[in-house]
Amino acid sequence: MDARSTHLAHWLAGLGYRDYDLAPASEDASFRRYLRLCSGAQSLIVMDAPPDKEPCDPFVRVAAMLRDAGLSAPEVIAQDLEQGFLLLTDFGSDSYLSCLDPGTEAALYADALDALLVMQGRIDGSGLPPYDEALLRREMDLFHDWFLGELLEIELEPEQVAVWQVTTQALVDNALAQPRVFVHRDYHSRNLMKLDAGNPGILDFQDAVHGPVTYDLVSLLRDCYVAWPPPRVDQLALDYHARAQADGIVDVGAAQFLHWFNLMGAQRHLKAVGIFSRLWLRDGKRGYLGDIPRTLGYLRQVSDDEMLLEGLAELIDALDLPQRAESAARA
Repeated sequence: MDARSTHLAHWLAGLGYRDYDLAPASEDASFRRYLRLCSGAQSLIVMDAPPDKEPCDPFVRVAAMLRDAGLSAPEVIAQDLEQGFLLLTDFGSDSYLSCLDPGTEAALYADALDALLVMQGRIDGSGLPPYDEALLRREMDLFHDWFLGELLEIELEPEQVAVWQVTTQALVDNALAQPRVFVHRDYHSRNLMKLDAGNPGILDFQDAVHGPVTYDLVSLLRDCYVAWPPPRVDQLALDYHARAQADGIVDVGAAQFLHWFNLMGAQRHLKAVGIFSRLWLRDGKRGYLGDIPRTLGYLRQVSDDEMLLEGLAELIDALDLPQRAESAARA
């Protein structure tokens, strides 16, 4: 048993837990780990987050914000912020990703969109970190540095660098032009749990920020882990726009909202491809490499619909990125 596991066992013992089983509950794309603690008929989740890498304070704070709004976020039963341990209620193992199929999609997404409307309409996110230009650029740099540079070992030519700079500036401008709301920042099928009551259970919200209104919507509807027909996605986005407009969250027309949505998705998917690459190269987590081709497909798809992304489409095609990503995933 390593030192951190020993500290965790001592902490649990101090809470009265001595006879229990502890097993991995999920894989996380960070330094955190989640463990399921089973003691008799009781099942709880232990979060182990090294405080120098993943402090627990934001999780505790945002969990309270979500629960105060009437949404299903885990209850923090016990905490040791100094050591980085939390004991949480358990939402089970039925993630949206594991449950989604053509027969369940409509009801599950209806619940997720209802919850998103509550997040954006009832939670004051102005005290959260801002989703500002610096953060937007750092995220897109992950694509340039980790995917192109490290995974594929591509060095852009000067004219390609110019295309990259124009594209990323357009995506920054698009994000900053949108109304600012509470942004979960990872609102997708891996982080939503199917519940019998109060669906969905919302997880992995500790990185929440105050940012663009379309960010969580595109995270949900153009999910990096599961894809739906583009016309269905566009209709869900437009239906959500109508509801958000009625609630006073946005005050633009449908065409402008869909334009925001498309460009916001490009920014997010550039970030995601970079993160998936880094998870393999830095952290040894290979499983996400298989999600890169799908995510690049979103980028290529939206580039056909948005004139501002023509340069990005040409870059993807010229560098043969989908095929090279598939080769990297197989290697």
